[in-house]
Amino acid sequence: MPPNPLLPRLGPRPLPLHLGTALMTWASSESAWRHWKPGSPNSKPGSTPNSPIPEAIAALLPEVAALEARDGAGRFEEALRREIARRMHRLADGVLAYRQHTVHRTLENPPAVWSEGNTRLLDYGATHPAARVRRTRAVLVVPSLINRWQVLDLTAEKSLLRAMAAAGLRPYLVDWGTPNDEERRFDTTAYVARLERALAFVAKRARRAPAVMGYCMGGTLTVALAARRPRRVAGLALLAAPWDFHADRTGHAFLVSTGPLLAQVADRVGELPVDILQTLFWSLDPWLAMKKFGRFLGMDQAGAGAREFVLLEDWLNDGAPLAGPIARECLVGWYGDNIPGSGKWVVGGRRIVPSRIKVPSMVMIPSGDRIVPPLSAAALTDPKRGLKHVTRLDLPLGHIGMVVSSRARDLCWTPLIDWLRDIPPKISSKTPAKTPAKQP
Repeated sequence: MPPNPLLPRLGPRPLPLHLGTALMTWASSESAWRHWKPGSPNSKPGSTPNSPIPEAIAALLPEVAALEARDGAGRFEEALRREIARRMHRLADGVLAYRQHTVHRTLENPPAVWSEGNTRLLDYGATHPAARVRRTRAVLVVPSLINRWQVLDLTAEKSLLRAMAAAGLRPYLVDWGTPNDEERRFDTTAYVARLERALAFVAKRARRAPAVMGYCMGGTLTVALAARRPRRVAGLALLAAPWDFHADRTGHAFLVSTGPLLAQVADRVGELPVDILQTLFWSLDPWLAMKKFGRFLGMDQAGAGAREFVLLEDWLNDGAPLAGPIARECLVGWYGDNIPGSGKWVVGGRRIVPSRIKVPSMVMIPSGDRIVPPLSAAALTDPKRGLKHVTRLDLPLGHIGMVVSSRARDLCWTPLIDWLRDIPPKISSKTPAKTPAKQP
């Protein structure tokens, strides 16, 4: 469920970790200065042969000595403490400004037309005339299990789903909800089986095979869906979908190293709590909160930029816990052992091999993605082991920016919608596509 405007905001989550990171980072500057300042044994040339003075500090020492000779000893240290305090106050003020902001997501959600457990299908074409035209292309949209779906429908202007409906498509969005007692025992097979039943409902309602679109982890799940139900999928669109988890581990060292321990936590608790998931995102850029809340404080708090910042931050902090079995699969099987990328992922007794999937596919890869490394998503376009009939589109955007940034409509939404509307006739799984003749 979206954040309740009557309840206080909890973000940025986990707050103690963000504040502690800032405090330790900035306070370490004062500790380092005491170590290297003029008069310290460590500041004397040759005094610490195994720990030479860093070049940046060595270059500053003469200037600091001249300043203190002119204005008095200790002046630089006082200025350093003031700067640390200023930065901490700015971070705290930025967080408070976010928490106290009056903006909340006010879009009315479309009607739910199917449900199973805590999962619902929201029909984004129900109230849009263009999406109710006969023979409209239905699209099953599958978001991640971790972050909720609202990023695809943030505001009336920043809504990929409403843009799809306005263009004549009929999106059916999977709202995973929060796992109930039964769903806390779900693994990937159980989730893909639920997607199969949702797909069958949409196909029956649309009277023909719908396209399937997956975002982030939702994209990985839809690859399994297309592999298991190829006749019911007209086309497969993947947005920043991870696949080869060992193609590029940049920034994922913390996640890989803690994966087995966190999997044990998920086993015992029955789920991986939201704050632990947020800690994994923190590990990708520990200083992000310091930077972005400082920028937020400098915005016009009544302007569009501040409004979108608040709504996006609400979405980031309102994730769902991850069911214990699928948390173990992701942390150990995916990130640890690269089960999907090595061709060993088995869902419901069937090995998921992208090269055997012959439905028309589009893979969109944001080059600035720090959550899903571009090389991980690009594995699905590899000529030998990737999807059979695939169109690749590289975007100069980030993981979240590809769906909500100012350039998302032109660079991502429009080509995606055009491709979904123009999916070619379904290619038979028995007859290979003909190679087009070379142009003279």
